[in-house]
Amino acid sequence: MFINKTKEGLNNICGGNVAALRKQMKISQRELADRLQLAGLDVDKNAVQRIEAGKRFVTDIDILALVKVFDCELNDLFESGRDNP
Repeated sequence: MFINKTKEGLNNICGGNVAALRKQMKISQRELADRLQLAGLDVDKNAVQRIEAGKRFVTDIDILALVKVFDCELNDLFESGRDNP
């Protein structure tokens, strides 16, 4: 049987890094949502909160928008040990 959650029961593995990158930029979840919307992704503050908490699945479309907004490399979203900036 295929399980599409982490061992911890999360729906994504990048949420902690999204939170860390956002905090490094010193922006709120609402500001991140606004920037993602400008990048073409239809999300709100609640969606950002759910991504960061690991409660929302993250698509490749989401990942590309996050990379664009954070101006980072793809691997930056998946590296371990980035939980606390």
